[in-house]
Amino acid sequence: MKVFTAIVEQDSDTNLYVRYVPGFPGAHSQGETLEELRENLREVIEMLLNYL
Repeated sequence: MKVFTAIVEQDSDTNLYVRYVPGFPGAHSQGETLEELRENLREVIEMLLNYL
């Protein structure tokens, strides 16, 4: 199991949460809740790792 550190911010205009993994191009996502955000980013990371 790989572990990645992600940065979480909240967009003040849209109120959406935004999360990205520094140094991992393409590893970013957004969501209305922190749970949705976590799941969305997990899916993105899985897709990126399968692509490599």
